[in-house]
Amino acid sequence: MSSTITEGARPDDARRHNRGAVLRRLHLDGPCTRAVLATELGLNRSTIKAVVDGLADSGLVSERLPSRRSGAGRPSLLVVPSPQAALVLAVDIRVDRVAMALFGLGGEILGRLSWRLRPGAAVPRDVITGVLESAVVLASELSLPVVAAGVSVPGVVRHSDGLVRDAPHLGWVDVPLGEQLTAGLRMPVTVANDAELGALAEQTRGVARGVADMMFVAGDVGVGGGVILGGRAIRGASGYLGELGHMVVRPDGRECHCGCRGCWETEVGANALCRALNLPLNIGRGELYAELRELGADPANALDRLADYTSWLGLGLVNVVNLLAPRLVVLGDLFAALPEPVLEVVGTRVRERSIVSRAVEYTEVARSTLSRDAHLVGAAEAAFSPILEAAVS
Repeated sequence: MSSTITEGARPDDARRHNRGAVLRRLHLDGPCTRAVLATELGLNRSTIKAVVDGLADSGLVSERLPSRRSGAGRPSLLVVPSPQAALVLAVDIRVDRVAMALFGLGGEILGRLSWRLRPGAAVPRDVITGVLESAVVLASELSLPVVAAGVSVPGVVRHSDGLVRDAPHLGWVDVPLGEQLTAGLRMPVTVANDAELGALAEQTRGVARGVADMMFVAGDVGVGGGVILGGRAIRGASGYLGELGHMVVRPDGRECHCGCRGCWETEVGANALCRALNLPLNIGRGELYAELRELGADPANALDRLADYTSWLGLGLVNVVNLLAPRLVVLGDLFAALPEPVLEVVGTRVRERSIVSRAVEYTEVARSTLSRDAHLVGAAEAAFSPILEAAVS
């Protein structure tokens, strides 16, 4: 007869785990009392006291009275993450602009700037130089050290080292972005596909909070998707999963820059949307968003003018839902700006035409709540991840 001995966690391991759980809870969900921490994390009050005191001694959290009080007696102190205890730089590189922001612990944006890119002028060297110079400007405004960076890129990115294998709308091929920014910024840099970071942002701070199986599908010049299943990001070989825009939906359709015909992004990307609305293909993003807002005021007209576009959008989403079985699909960028009647039709088609959607008691389709900051927020959270792990050691 044999027996199995299960060893308990060592005290140091337990302390690190508890410290990490408390810090992550405060970083993602904001201030709360010690009592709430104990209830949510299933820890006793003496353990919470030891953890909070340790984090406070490290300068990672502080305690203060709530700004609003109710009832008699002294209110319980709130445990608050200290934003300036750890700053990260988030960078969102797009076809037409670069946006940057400094995020403090807890997710607060402490500074931001952006600049436009001329069409066809996104030369890697110039973009990298701009990022390095702008990082100095942002950091100097706060006079605080930045400890890590996250970068969003609209292309195929190798997860291990941030090599941009192919970003066709930028004209980039085999750009060692992670290596060059790590050297230039002198800090750890995480580079990832923009849609993957959009999914991370929505699951941590957006409409998909608490949803373990979700997708972020974003439409801009191109179309991409980020996938989180079972609470974990799904990346595929080398991190290249997510090029949903190059799923062929119309074999006799328009030629795509990838070499195929009838890719999904040729039917639902920015150019396709401009064609549907009889707008110039080179229209500025601000003007296109304004056109969509105006169209939203006339539901019948919106459904009529975007009838074919809506059909292709729904078709592609049915395919990806059947393949990946998310409970929630979050639409970002231009998709999130589509008029509400269009999104209602798309959601209905996914529920009715996807066998997987019906099997999981219907997949919900929702618009992003983070607007155009989704990629920045995701980049920041990617940068924070190793910091939160290091902070518990």
